[in-house]
Formats: sequence, C-alpha cells, structure tokens
Amino acid sequence: MPVAAAAPLISSVQKLVLYETRARYFLVGSNPAETKYRVLKIDRTEPKDLVVIDDKHVYTQQEVRELLGRLDLGNRTKMGQKGSSGLSRAVSAFGIVGFVRFLEGYYIVLITKRRKMADIGGHAIYKIEDTNMIYIPNDSVRVSHPDEARYLRIFQNVDLSSNFYFSYSYDLSHSLQYNLTVLRMPLEILKTETTQTRQESFDIFEDEGLPTQGGSGVFGICSKPYKKYVWNAKLLEAVRSAVHRDWLLYIIHGFCGQSKLLIYGRPIYVTLIARRSSKFAGTRFLKRGANCEGDVANEVETEQILYDASVMSFSAGSYSSYVQVRGSVPLYWSQDISTMMPKPPITLDQADPYAHVAALHFDQMLQRFGSPIIILNLVKEREKRKHERILSEELVAAVTYLNQFLPPEHAIIYIPWDMAKYTKSKLCNVLDRLNVIAESVVKKTGFFVNRPDSYCSILRPDEKWNELGGCVVSTGRLQTGVLRTNCVDCLDRTNTAQFMVGKCALAYQLYSLGLIDKPNLQFDTDAVRLFEELYEDHGDTLSLQYGGSQLVHRVKTYRKIAPWTQHSKDIMQTLSRYYSNAFSDADRQDSINLFLGVFKPAEGKPHLWELPTDFYLHHKNTLSLQQTRQSYTYWWTTGVLKHLPLPFDEVTCAENRRKLTVKKFHKYEEEIDIHNEFFRPYELSSFDETFCLAMTNSTRDFMPKNVGIDPSPFTVRKPDETGKSVLGNKNNREETVLQRKTAASAPPPPSEEAVSSSSEDDSGTDKEDEGAVSQRSTPVKVTDTGDNTKITENVVQATKDVYGVNLSDIPSEDDLAIYARFVQLGQSQHKQDKGSQQFCSKRPLDKVINLIPISSFSQDNIYEVQPPRADRKSIEIFHAHIQAGRGNMQPLGRDDFLMYREYIRNRYM
Repeated sequence: MPVAAAAPLISSVQKLVLYETRARYFLVGSNPAETKYRVLKIDRTEPKDLVVIDDKHVYTQQEVRELLGRLDLGNRTKMGQKGSSGLSRAVSAFGIVGFVRFLEGYYIVLITKRRKMADIGGHAIYKIEDTNMIYIPNDSVRVSHPDEARYLRIFQNVDLSSNFYFSYSYDLSHSLQYNLTVLRMPLEILKTETTQTRQESFDIFEDEGLPTQGGSGVFGICSKPYKKYVWNAKLLEAVRSAVHRDWLLYIIHGFCGQSKLLIYGRPIYVTLIARRSSKFAGTRFLKRGANCEGDVANEVETEQILYDASVMSFSAGSYSSYVQVRGSVPLYWSQDISTMMPKPPITLDQADPYAHVAALHFDQMLQRFGSPIIILNLVKEREKRKHERILSEELVAAVTYLNQFLPPEHAIIYIPWDMAKYTKSKLCNVLDRLNVIAESVVKKTGFFVNRPDSYCSILRPDEKWNELGGCVVSTGRLQTGVLRTNCVDCLDRTNTAQFMVGKCALAYQLYSLGLIDKPNLQFDTDAVRLFEELYEDHGDTLSLQYGGSQLVHRVKTYRKIAPWTQHSKDIMQTLSRYYSNAFSDADRQDSINLFLGVFKPAEGKPHLWELPTDFYLHHKNTLSLQQTRQSYTYWWTTGVLKHLPLPFDEVTCAENRRKLTVKKFHKYEEEIDIHNEFFRPYELSSFDETFCLAMTNSTRDFMPKNVGIDPSPFTVRKPDETGKSVLGNKNNREETVLQRKTAASAPPPPSEEAVSSSSEDDSGTDKEDEGAVSQRSTPVKVTDTGDNTKITENVVQATKDVYGVNLSDIPSEDDLAIYARFVQLGQSQHKQDKGSQQFCSKRPLDKVINLIPISSFSQDNIYEVQPPRADRKSIEIFHAHIQAGRGNMQPLGRDDFLMYREYIRNRYM
C-alpha cells in the first residue's frame, strides 16, 4: 500500500495583537510573514459570560488594515475627530494560554514573551517567558467580589514563565514515534479522511482542501493532543468548539533541553523532553500514590530524541527516540506531614485486593506504549523498621494478580532493586549494576528509528544488535513497551537510573544512525558528559517542581567521584526541600488545583482556602457512584490485547482516525512548508541570534582545547582534559543561574518580546527596568546574562586545534568582494506578499526545481539539481540587484515614487 506525502500542519496564528474598544476586544492573529490574518471578536459587555466570535475568514494585510480603520472610525466619540482614537492597541502576544473565570468575569491569558529552546526537524519548541492576564468585561459592567483578588493571586502562583513549553507545528503531547507514524499513514486512508473532514466541517469562508494540479498535493495532518500532558486544556475548554484550530495553543509542563553533538563536523542534535502529567498533579507529600482513575503522582514521560541536523525533513532525515516513564507507586497510599518528621510514615489508605487502581494505570500504559511494561522498583527492601518495604510488598501483590489474566508474552515485568543498599556497599558498583539492568531493558523494548538498518550492520553484525527487541518494520524500528521507574519520591534515585537507561539507549541510537561502530558508550567521553549534563538539568527541574529543591544525589555521587564540596551542597538541598515541603507546598497545591480546573470557584460553595483537604477533588468516586465497574479479570480496554505488542494509540483503526484532522494542500503552501517556517526567508536574520550557535556544543564546551589528534566525542578523556568539566567546574553557573537550571542546558538566545503600543520605542531598553510588576502579569525571573557574554568568546576555534589541519588564512580579494555582494543582496531583500502568489497552471512551481537521484543506493538522498531557466526580465532585475550591491543605484521613475508614497501612507498614516 503506497504511503502518502504528509506533513504536520503549521499554525497560521503565531503573532497576535489585542485591540480594544469600550464594547469589544479584537484579537488579530497572523502568520510570521504577516500575509494571512484571522480576527477574533470578544464581547466586553457581558459581566460573567464569555462571548467569543470567530468568523473563520482568512484576511490579507490590506483587508485587516481596512477593517481596523473602520473600527477605529466607528468607535470615536465624535466623527472625524483624530485626537481620540476609538480603537487602541492593548498588547502584543505570541499565543493564547486560555480563558479563566473565578467569581467575577473572564480573564484572557496571553503569552507576551517566548524563547526558543529546541528544534526538531525544523519545528521550533518555545518556552514561555512571560504572560499577561487581562480582565475582559468593561469597568461599567463589572460586578466586583471581595474574594476575586485572592483567587487571582492564587492562580498567578503557578509561574507560567517557569518550564511551560509550546510549539506551533509539533505536537509536544505525543512522542516522536507517534507523530512520525501518523505521517506515514497509507494514501487511501488519508484520502478517505480528507473527504470526511470536508463533509463534517464545511466552511464557506475557506477551502484549504482543494486538490492541486499535477498531483503535487501534500496532506497536512494534525492530531488531537494527549490530554494527560496538556496543562491548559481546561483553560481552552470554553472556546474549543467556537474558534478555528489555529487559535488553540496547547502547552506542556516539565523540561526541554537540547545540545549539539559534533562528530567530525556533522551536527547531531540530542534533545530531552519531559512531559509532566496534569492528572493528579501536585507537590511532594501532598500527592502520593494514585487516584481512583489510575493517574499517579509525579508522573513524567521522558523522551530523548536524536537526529542528524544536516537533513531537516521528517521524510528524508534520520530520527530516533527512546521513551521512559517515572511515577509514584500505583496504590492508595499517603504520608502524614503534620508530624513534622523528615520521613513521615507511609500509610496505605484503602485496601485494594483486586488491584483496581493499578489495573487502570497499567491499562493506560498498554494503550500508549504497548508491551512489555517493565517496572524498575528502587525502594528499600531491607529495613529495621518497615517503611518503604510496605510499598514493595503491595506492588508485588498487585502485579502478580494482574499478570494472571495477561498472556505470558505480554506480562508485566517486575524488577526490584534496592539501590540504597548497593550504594552503601563498598564492594558493589551501583552504575555497573544499573548498566546491566539498562541493557536488558533496552533489548526488550527496543527504540524508535525512522530508517532501515544500515548495510554495514548486515556486513558486520553485532551480537547485541541482533538481540534487540521492539518491532522491525519496513521503514525502521518501533519501540514497543516502556520502562517505568520509581522510588518513593521518584527524584534522585529515579533520575540516576533513568540516566543509565538513557545512556544505553543513546548508544543504540547512535549505532542505528551509523555514527559509531558498536552500540556502546564509555563514561568520560564528550558525548556522555554532554548527555549527563542534560540529564542533570532535567532532574533538577523536575525535582524543583515536585520536591521544592534540586537533586540531592547526582550521577557523580553514585560514581563516588563527587568533590568534597558537593556534600555541603547536598545538605543545603535537603534543608531547602524540607522547608518547601513544610511551609510552601500547601499554597503551591492550591494554585495547581485552581490552574488545572480541579477546583472551580462558585457562589455558595466553600472557598479553596476553606477546604480541609483536596482529597475529594482528585477522587471523583467519593462524590458520585460509578455507573460502570471494570472487570476484575479483563482489566484492560477492549481492543488493546489484539494489537500488542504495538501500542493501541498508534494502530490504524477507525477510533484513532477520528482523532486526526487531514487536509490537502499544495506542497508550497505555508501551512505545511516547514522550510519556509524554519528559515524565514522574509526576515533578516543575524548570526548572534541564531539558536544553533547558542546551544551547548560538544566541541566548544566539552572537547579539550589542545587536542589535534583525536577530536572524536567518543574518546575517553581524563577529568582535567575538557573544556567544561561536569565534575566540579560548574559552581558559578549553578549559583548564579538557577533559572537556567530550570530552563535548559544550553545558553539560550535572547527571548522574543512582544511590544505593546504604549512602549513601541522601548525595544532597546533594559528589560529589568520595568518597575513594579502588574497584578495582572505573571512574575518574571530575570536571568543572569553573564553566561551569554561568555558564549561569544570561544565560538570559533582554530582549525588546527579542532581538525589538525590548517586552512587558507586569508581569502582572496575576489572572494571577499563576492561575499560582500552576497551580503548586500541579503540585506536588501524585501518581504513578499505570498497571498498574491497564485499557483497557476501556466508556470507550476513543480518544474522550477528538478532533483535527480545520482546515487546507486536507493537509501542515499544525494541529488543532482538542474538550474531553472530565467526569462529576460528576471535577468534584468538580477543585474539591477548586482549593481545595487556595488553601490550603482538606478534612477527612480515616476511609478517608483508613487509606489513608495502609497507604502508610506498605508504603513504610517
């Protein structure tokens, strides 16, 4: 069955401007090129209801300008009076977080600052840097309530500028394997879905689904997000059915970091994405175990993505990923913190002889990951006084009961290992034992890679590679099953265990892409040091979110090579964690409950701060009887077993197809053109702001400066032979950049800030001098720019130091002149109104560029390009550009003056 040409849908609403009148808010959204616009009308005359109108029409720039002009003219107090504007610009933004209401009217939450944190195949992932919360109803209709301000403060305690991420084109709530599997759906299925989409959601204003001439159409695919990892689902609930999908921006909470691994100049991007579950979310001692729906506390899905950045396309590039999960023990248990003890006693709250809650939890995992589900339990097995062992005994009983009814080949695998006991032993190496466990786990689950096995692996077969599990398909390999790691808190021990499993999987990923000759990586290599730093930042961030402090025990602690100063830092982190748990966790828990919509304020109900406990909010079975009860023996969802070991969510069936939105576009349309989205040819870019130069680089940051013989990142170095040692030279960075510890491992480029109409001339001012923070805006953490100044010091090294050879020192004058003209051309380029570019049958763009494969191997993506033919008028324009680059400007004619005058009138008057 042929596979269709498909691409992810790119949101056409990436820049927003909020205009206000006394009766309405008008939210104008546009694509980055500002050629397509959408308008959202929000009523301000309703005191408590939300009225949002989306006409779903796509406007051009001229049409939007005329529309705003008419609104401005129609809302002035006196006709023809220019001094008092009837339409004012309130704020600029990059996306809508959602709408929320407490006891008065609705608020709209807008993203006003963003920062690029990662790039996956050209799809940018942004971190929210700042937000603005705006009250919608007009002051004349506002009905005030005395408790409104307190709810507002509680809601804003969830710091949206700390570790919330979004993307306009990449689904962050799903794994890379899911996203690429959807793009490889058979052609017949996509044609059927396109027809159904047009019939079900017919829109008189637009027709994006028209097939194009010559069969050059590309299917744009957008899937529904996985609600478990979406944190603003409740905030968008009020407008989800009323607005176009481009307005809906789903955000995740957790961690995102990316580093560049240079292998003899070949860029390999290593990305770590952690998705924190929004179900049963909360702080350390206040959320333990599981709720009645099988959602566990501190559940985080960690995915490591590896891809060759020299080829960007999802269809032609090489991509690999591996997923693992952490989460609390899936039982009804808790710890009483009223005793003010460092380790409160563990209590089993409910008897669950038929493992009902564990069955619901593992059923979710079978649907999302397939089989086998492997549990790595790191809690203590031998204790003088039974404490952690209570959880182990109950978990073993639950797994034993559930495995009775599963087929033996799909049974849940349980691996108990007392990590604390092995750490205290002087005869045992903890990481060696973890490495053995990691090898067995990765061999059972396999990993995802989107290309077939290399020919060299057939010529030189490796024993470990031939024993690898997972599912082998024609397009590569699929990960089936997942490792679920837990200790009591799922913080320190869990992060080290996940690092060792990730390190083992990283070796297989590098081997599958043909970058190393054996699937094995050693400690103290540049590659592992880079990966270790990513995982430390990942662990610190998750630990701060759940436990209130950074990691206490790190990888180097278990390697027993930590410096003596690390012990004092561990004590301080322990005290910080204890203080946070004792004094601030209750307020943070209230904020999370309000933000996620677990608690909804209402007249006549007790207030959030009056509740003695939130147990009833998270356990719905305490408020109402369940209509249907799950079977004690057939505890899985219908249809899951039939497709195992493949995950049910990735199987092509009618239920999963209903989660997709499929439309057909011309292959040069902006909605699916990732080349245009990534390179932004209509914008003038600067090397200083380029993300790929600012991220952590194995050559610049880890490779020894005096090495000229072996620049390989897989060579074992001595601890003192490195550009930035992971062992102890991070004290300045750790102490001064706590915000960066919770952001990513790479020194980030400058954040993008939306400038409102009242401060359009302040773009060059220091962002720290903003005065008092508005009550409606989220607090901003200003990062120390000390690291950013150090980035440029050592960006470029001598070629002799890096590659062992000397290149030509000084280019010739002719080469410099050619380069200078090239720069002039780039600086004098203009924005193109792509709305006016029609794909007509006279000159189809399909014939402009002809790629002819010249390799004898079908897997190679090496092509010969035939240059397009240019007509006489185009050649004249090109020569004029060349002359302009040399400073020889042509005299301007009458038409040029008229065009410029019209531009000034439309732009500034």
